[in-house]
Amino acid sequence: MDRRTFLAASTFAAVAPLRAQPAAWPSRPVRILVGFAPGGGVDAMARLVAQRMSDATRQQFVVENRAGAGGLIAAEAVSRAAPDGYTLVLADSTVLIARSLRLAQALDPFTSFTPLSQAFRVPLMIIANPQFPAVDPRTLVQALRAAPGRHSYASVGVGTVHHLGFESFKARTGTFVVHIPYRGASQIIPDVAGGQLPLGVVSATAGIAQARAGRVKALAMMSPDRVAGIDAVAPLSDAVPGFDVAPSLFALGPPGMPAELVARVSDALRQSLASPEAEKAAAAQGAVVVRGGPAELRAAMQREADVFARVVKEQGITAEGA
Repeated sequence: MDRRTFLAASTFAAVAPLRAQPAAWPSRPVRILVGFAPGGGVDAMARLVAQRMSDATRQQFVVENRAGAGGLIAAEAVSRAAPDGYTLVLADSTVLIARSLRLAQALDPFTSFTPLSQAFRVPLMIIANPQFPAVDPRTLVQALRAAPGRHSYASVGVGTVHHLGFESFKARTGTFVVHIPYRGASQIIPDVAGGQLPLGVVSATAGIAQARAGRVKALAMMSPDRVAGIDAVAPLSDAVPGFDVAPSLFALGPPGMPAELVARVSDALRQSLASPEAEKAAAAQGAVVVRGGPAELRAAMQREADVFARVVKEQGITAEGA
């Protein structure tokens, strides 16, 4: 081997292993899909994550809203994306409920995605037009019982936790209220405030500012969680003992992501929320940070899926009849 051949071979040997290494993640912008319209609770929390991830990695994280089907359109898009860590979804419990309701867009949450990280628990609140004749959980039940079928409520879509939570409330109180599905809280709140709707179920994240301003009346929290600034709002359990419904928000990726990449993305997501500042920012939006990696998320998803499957079966809830 002459000198030039030796040098060429040596150079290739030195460079080849470097070229074989996977590119550092993230090396380009990352999309975080959200299945609801801008202005809602999931959207607000996704933007919090995106900002903190952008600051931590010096790479752009972009929230992309794909509203519809109670968040399942965005989830389906991620289930078909390349498993390279550049398309994620901040999903909520709807993806765990859809199979039980046999919705057309239902996916198997345990095979259609890669679990990445737990993120938040977001308390839900029942809001009302300021003229609605109730001020708390007990008077809400009284008002609904006094006028069966005369009132309606809006949720962010069929098969969402908002929807199933209120349907469970109806069943446990023997009340009849008509369900009207919307595409997001940003459409529900103006209609409730304006009197087009008497009632709505929205995340505390979406409703907190409007409730504080008096544009809508916060009647009840659907879980025992107390939210800073509106901590006087009573839980539904005051009228329905043991009632506790709140959606989880968690990060999922496409199926088939390599284990090394899963660990890298999961660690980055969790570290972005692992500070007092992040917890304070979440609390200001009415949310609670939940920490947990892929294994913890998968176990939590299974538990929650089992709970909502029982609710759907016991209450006889269907996508067509709700």
